[in-house]
Amino acid sequence: MNPGMSRLQTMVRSRVPAPLGRLIDWAFLGAAGPGLVALCGLAAFGTVLATATLFADGDTFWHLAAGEWILRHGAVPTTDPFSYTFAGAPWNAHEWLAELVMSLAFRAAGWSGLAVLFAAAFGATAVVLAAYLRRWLAPAPLLLAAGLALACSLPSLLARPHLLALPLLAAWFAGLICAREERRAPSWTLVPLMLAWANLHGSFVFGLALIAPFALEALIEDRKRPWPVVRDWGLFALAALAMALVNPHGLEGLIFPLKLTSMNSLPIIREWRSSDFGRPSAFEAALLGAVFLCLWRGVKIPVLRLVLLLALMHMALQHMRHQAVFALAGAMLLAQPLSRTGTGTPLIPKRRVGGWPGSAAATAAACVALVAAAGWRLSVPIVRTDAVNAPISALAAVAPGLAGQPVFNEYAFGGYLIFKGVRPFIDGRADMYGDRFMHIYAGMARPDLAVLRPELEGRRIAWTILSARNPAVAVLDAMPGWRRLYADKFAVVHVRREAADAQGRARRAP
Repeated sequence: MNPGMSRLQTMVRSRVPAPLGRLIDWAFLGAAGPGLVALCGLAAFGTVLATATLFADGDTFWHLAAGEWILRHGAVPTTDPFSYTFAGAPWNAHEWLAELVMSLAFRAAGWSGLAVLFAAAFGATAVVLAAYLRRWLAPAPLLLAAGLALACSLPSLLARPHLLALPLLAAWFAGLICAREERRAPSWTLVPLMLAWANLHGSFVFGLALIAPFALEALIEDRKRPWPVVRDWGLFALAALAMALVNPHGLEGLIFPLKLTSMNSLPIIREWRSSDFGRPSAFEAALLGAVFLCLWRGVKIPVLRLVLLLALMHMALQHMRHQAVFALAGAMLLAQPLSRTGTGTPLIPKRRVGGWPGSAAATAAACVALVAAAGWRLSVPIVRTDAVNAPISALAAVAPGLAGQPVFNEYAFGGYLIFKGVRPFIDGRADMYGDRFMHIYAGMARPDLAVLRPELEGRRIAWTILSARNPAVAVLDAMPGWRRLYADKFAVVHVRREAADAQGRARRAP
């Protein structure tokens, strides 16, 4: 057992009776085994079930609508079936597999089923991370590293495809780094992961890119015999690339994520903005904690891995959505260097695999608790109420005839409108709408009257549904020819007077 754990056990045992001391020994040993990995997965699973923000993103609604469309038509859409502004325009539904899985879970058990699905994905991510960290770290540093890494994912715990792809990202990275630690090529069992990943979420491109630094590291290490490295890593890379091309859009599906990241309107979307250090966050704590530990312990990282770590940090600082990726990969990159002190004293438990007393019991207990938590969640249906992304009452106040006419909607409301069968002005598919239209929306919402007035008239918009905090609400209140139809603390509906009069006449007609 590592020195730190021995000192802790000695300190505790010196203050308790002998029978209790033996129980403490059993607990420490049991925690160090696979049971700790299972407990990490259980904690992550429960965190998602308990979070109040899992459904706080409007994109969940249109992802469900897309999955339902795929189930009904037996095909992946290639043109926009939802909006009225871009109806029939080309649309790359690159997350179709995630949307299909989401829709099946929703059909089976509603919002509760969806919650269990995403909890399972985050739990699986925690299991993969903890299983890798266990190769190098004792229980205490393992829990610290895993806790900080997973805490960085808290802002990303949203019911969207990226969370379903997170365990694949963790498994892929762990597979590559394990291959290097064992001085071999990556296992071919990773290749099928790329097939699923490429159809779940655009982050698969990151997985392909990760092959290069590890292959280069292997080539430098075996530079006297380069051919086996070039052959083995090259074949693996080609197989992974071939799997990534197995998607409904072929080569276009492969380069699509690169096109998305080149859009200049992305900062309009919060998750694509730079990381904010204006107030404390788990990401800041993890970043400062990693810097402290590395400096304190005199950690030395191989140069290529250091470059990779800095590149990941740059991505996380540039876009908030990459914080979870940096945290997961960073924890794995630092695990081996952190496993030794500056004097070379190992922090690795001497009994690294199997045979830990209590591991089987801890694993079984974690599995029972997980099943119980999932059963509870499924037995208590989640009922959606008005929220910042779900204007339920506001849309209910709009007559069906009016709802079928052109609308100007809040960006965050677009998904809910699609989910309810209303064609929106805009929704979360920024890649389809493009930079020009995204800037038009931003100008209307700002609001810039030179943009708002022509769009309202040119598109013959009959009604609007905007966030109560949107500054365009006050402008519409004062704009001739418009009046409020409904308002609550989440949403405000305005209607063009002539459209409202037409609805009134329709209701009075025999």
